[in-house]
Amino acid sequence: MPKTVNNPIPAEGETLFDAEEKVFPDIKANPGEKAFVFIHSVPYEGSVALVNLLTSTRLVRKGFDVNIVLYGPGVLLASGTRGYPSVGKEAFPGHMAINNQIKTLLKEGATIYACRFAMGALYGFREDDLIPGVKAFNPLDVLDAALTAWREGAFQINTWTV
Repeated sequence: MPKTVNNPIPAEGETLFDAEEKVFPDIKANPGEKAFVFIHSVPYEGSVALVNLLTSTRLVRKGFDVNIVLYGPGVLLASGTRGYPSVGKEAFPGHMAINNQIKTLLKEGATIYACRFAMGALYGFREDDLIPGVKAFNPLDVLDAALTAWREGAFQINTWTV
């Protein structure tokens, strides 16, 4: 059966959505408010890790004291040796998006932690291989970071992918 409905394809630059309307208020942090973002996610296996880093950047810019806890495969997000054909070089546009976002977060005041157990026991990379500014931590600190966030009434995002 031949196609009977023909709708023109929108031209480049045409607006398809009302991008200005916000439904919820633009919340800013009150002095001293914290946010903890726990990431147990494989880099580049989906958008979750990058979306969490972008959301973390928004939290920093809203005034939250942001702590990012990388554990399990999430520690790979903080690899300072990524690049191709050499360290730090982008093989294609967006290839270094995660590293660049982590550097932005560190520059804007976030604290980022990476689990030593996952780095060494699972992936065989050293603390020296981390992006400068990322702090290695004891695997027992994963639970204590979560308990600290809970005790301090911090906003939390927890992402677990395999």
